[in-house]
Amino acid sequence: MQNTKRSSKMFLDIVGELRLMIKAEGIKAGDKLPSERVLAERLQVGRSTVREALRSLELLGLIETRRGEGTYLADFKKHQLVEVLSTFVMQQPKSALDVTDTRIIHEKAAIQTICKDIHKRNLPVWQGLLMKITEDGEVFREDIIREMIVATNNRLSLKIWFILKQYSKVPYEQMTDGKENEIVRALLNNLIEGSVMETINAYDKWIEHIEGENEE
Repeated sequence: MQNTKRSSKMFLDIVGELRLMIKAEGIKAGDKLPSERVLAERLQVGRSTVREALRSLELLGLIETRRGEGTYLADFKKHQLVEVLSTFVMQQPKSALDVTDTRIIHEKAAIQTICKDIHKRNLPVWQGLLMKITEDGEVFREDIIREMIVATNNRLSLKIWFILKQYSKVPYEQMTDGKENEIVRALLNNLIEGSVMETINAYDKWIEHIEGENEE
């Protein structure tokens, strides 16, 4: 039972541990990271879990994989996307509404992409999130949405989404509460089943609940 609980830690937590390891060991841009096997041993998880975590970091542009050479820490400061979109946001009079609408479009598109792909629906992260809600009674809101974007394998979409999230001021940086856990369960279960409309309906209810907090 202990091994099962450990495996449920999945790559959401592993990503955090990898970042702490990179910081603690002073790994700099261009430096090579340990192999999947070494990371799995050090973090005491399966190699598939490490692989998912590395994939997430690569989609974020934080690491890069060089075929036949290994995985290296990337220089994320080279990306100009933040500056470009920030300029757009600051110059448009109705930018706040545009940003929120665009963020929602990205999130719903991710739902549709996952629901239509059986491999993406069967990723262990969804069951892991469900287990986390059951065991801990809460889950980090951003983990849910971020992993949906990550699952699409669209690196550009993920980078854009992070910026849209920042400027739309949606309170994803909080844990779910008792009221919304049932909505989140419905969202994840329907996502796994591949039910597009039911998943989007649950998503709409969830966003309505989250946005309602700002009006209280």
